Amino acid sequence: MARRLRFNGTGSGEGHCPAVHEDLDSGEVIVHGPQVTDPKTLAQLQHLDEGEIAVVVPRNTLIDFGPKERDTEPRILTPEQSLRLFENFEHSAWRLEMRRRYAVDEATDTYKQFVQGEKPAWDMDSWWARTIRAKTQDGCAVGRVRIVDDPPTEGQLYLLAHAEKNAALGEDVRNLWRADAQRVNLPDEDFWIFDSHIVALCLFDEGDNLTGVELISEPARVNQYNRLRDVALHHAVPYERFKALIYAEE
Repeated sequence: MARRLRFNGTGSGEGHCPAVHEDLDSGEVIVHGPQVTDPKTLAQLQHLDEGEIAVVVPRNTLIDFGPKERDTEPRILTPEQSLRLFENFEHSAWRLEMRRRYAVDEATDTYKQFVQGEKPAWDMDSWWARTIRAKTQDGCAVGRVRIVDDPPTEGQLYLLAHAEKNAALGEDVRNLWRADAQRVNLPDEDFWIFDSHIVALCLFDEGDNLTGVELISEPARVNQYNRLRDVALHHAVPYERFKALIYAEE
């Protein structure tokens, strides 16, 4: 059975070997790089058994991308506790949204207005609006990439409309088809990245309600999420252009 591997990173400027992968089930680490073939060098290696090969890996690659000690228990915040993350970040907050619906959206008046064909009356003085507007006006970068099915779900179309409010607060909102997200190996996860060193992995129940947030600060894992952010941003489309594309097809 094939292993479930996570690419932690590479120390090569060209994106090739050497690189570090981690087995998501066993925790084992797989490293690949240029093979050592010089007989005099191989003779100095201890415990090199038959069937094994030696590879060269830069020290910084292991430091940057090798797994570190992790907490024995995940650090979970309640949805209410996680709000402090938006008050305390210093320069950037970014989110990947992969879900087909969010129960919290469907409980709002603006959602009801949207499904009835009305223009939603966005609240530009809510706690969220005041917090994010203050951050972006202070020079912070706030953004997100939203994944959309083909055809889009009702909840995804609502969020496409909601992007108008996000943008008015200074957010950079982009969209990406789910097929394209799968093609570039984006995970089926919702998460925020704060200041490029704290990841808040969103946890949902079967009813699509946010139940908590798992904090991730291990450098190798955070680096992986930062790489996913860069991939998503590279392939995503600004929401206005994406919205025009969807409604042009109707």
